[in-house]
Amino acid sequence: MLGVELEIDAYFDRLKAELDRLCRADVERLGELVYRAWEEGRFVFVFGNGGSAATASHFAADWGKNSVPPDELAQLGGRRLKILSLTDNIPWFSALGNDLGYDQVFVQQLVQYASPGDLAIAISGSGNSPNVLKAVQWANDHGLTTFALTGYDGGKLKTIAQAGIHVALDDMAMVESIHACIGHWIVDDLTARIRRIGRYGPGGETAKQAVQ
Repeated sequence: MLGVELEIDAYFDRLKAELDRLCRADVERLGELVYRAWEEGRFVFVFGNGGSAATASHFAADWGKNSVPPDELAQLGGRRLKILSLTDNIPWFSALGNDLGYDQVFVQQLVQYASPGDLAIAISGSGNSPNVLKAVQWANDHGLTTFALTGYDGGKLKTIAQAGIHVALDDMAMVESIHACIGHWIVDDLTARIRRIGRYGPGGETAKQAVQ
């Protein structure tokens, strides 16, 4: 754990260095996929375990509510991003774990809710959580787009997801911090894109320039 070894200045310097190493193109790719899901009215499903479960819930709250601020909802098309964290329905989550096994808690929810063309975002520091892998494999087999946020060496998840962001760092806490930072940029990027459509219509920046 880097926080055990490093004093505060060194810890934050290391966090900054790891953010600087992050592949911007991969983050922008996720932003594009999320925006496309909003544009096409697709569902976005997010899931993970432990700290990654909390990140999934955080993404669902931020991307769903904040993608279109309440005072702009009517102006921007009257709809927000359809996003669901598969970690949040605790009665169903616990029933699936108890009755079918913990490896089924995500995939069975996708069976219930998902359709071809939806986006499944899997978050796993290790990349080797069996329940995450089962859900991603099912999503791949049923026409969903799959995207992984990983750490360490990426594990099996990095190899089976169709795209992803890999934080190549052997420290779970810092990996999770970087995943959260990515999520905050994504919601702002999504809001900016939706605002361009709402204010200037289809055509985005081209239409904006024509108005100006």
